[in-house]
Amino acid sequence: MNNESDKDANLRQDVVELMPALRAYAYALSRNRHDADDLVQETLVKALANLSSFTPGTRLRAWLFTIMRNTFYNHASRSGREVTGLDVAASLQSPIEETQEWTMRGKELLEAINRLPNHYRETLVLVVVVGVSYEEAARLCDCEIGTIKSRVNRARSMIMTDLGGKLY
Repeated sequence: MNNESDKDANLRQDVVELMPALRAYAYALSRNRHDADDLVQETLVKALANLSSFTPGTRLRAWLFTIMRNTFYNHASRSGREVTGLDVAASLQSPIEETQEWTMRGKELLEAINRLPNHYRETLVLVVVVGVSYEEAARLCDCEIGTIKSRVNRARSMIMTDLGGKLY
């Protein structure tokens, strides 16, 4: 019995270590910091409640990303496109604009990524930002590896075009 609780504790620690990757993927899906936080929380609640269904020896990150992706698309299909008003809330606006050039360039890049169609944005963030392999991304997105490679390449091209060919 003690061995089983040690396994659960180790698995829970592994889940905690994957939280930055989960947050990045959640933001790529939702494009909203608050919705991303909610999506991560809901994913963690579902994952921790169903730890017994995780198969040891398989990829925990892929399992968590699958839970997150399914949760996101289930919410999207149920709720349609709700407008929450958070994007225009005065309390969320920074009272002082950042002046550093790198901050502005980072914002431009993030805005360009956010303008990508969902399937391009999702694959770009999975492969480039989170560091998921093409094979794992193909499994998560339920498509061929070539499709993932093509989407990442097209997403990069779209961003370069959007930014006017500027390299940072």
